[in-house]
Amino acid sequence: MVYKFRIFSDEADLFEREITIDAGALFLDLHHAILDSVGYDKSEMSSFFICDEDWEKEIEITLVEMDTNPEVDSWVMDKTRIDELVEDEGQHLIFMFDYLTERGFYMELEETMPGKHQDKAQCVRSVGQAPKQHIDFDEFEKKAEAVAKKASSELDLDNDFYGDSEFDQDELDNEGFNEGFGDGFGESSVSLDDF
Repeated sequence: MVYKFRIFSDEADLFEREITIDAGALFLDLHHAILDSVGYDKSEMSSFFICDEDWEKEIEITLVEMDTNPEVDSWVMDKTRIDELVEDEGQHLIFMFDYLTERGFYMELEETMPGKHQDKAQCVRSVGQAPKQHIDFDEFEKKAEAVAKKASSELDLDNDFYGDSEFDQDELDNEGFNEGFGDGFGESSVSLDDF
């Protein structure tokens, strides 16, 4: 059986890849096919995550053995066949390629093709430019500062933003309630007729 995965990113709207691979291939083969399709360095740490329908991570498949506890199931790319963990069309996965910032690609098993066999994974559709493999933190900080500066200049956060510009702290009683409105539980100087 052959699987077709669709790969996309929340960082690059026009980016998309489709990769076909034999269902019995290893996750490591899929790892290489994805990195080849986007031109990323293969020596970086990465993981696949099997996700639920809301993209919540459930099972991690790591590039190298991470857990030495024999009582805990651990899944490693060079020992785990894709069809051991993925079988239903629409299945969601995440391929995390940047551990430092937890960036990754979203993946969906778009199609299963029974009765077919494929020796090597292939990128059958390539659209758009992939996001950079690593974030330049200086550039990232400059962009974050520019966004924050723009947001603060667009908002006029003067006293009127918070309410009455004539606010007087002395109008509040010891509990922080306005003295003119009673204690909130009993009698109040305000009635419905006032509105």
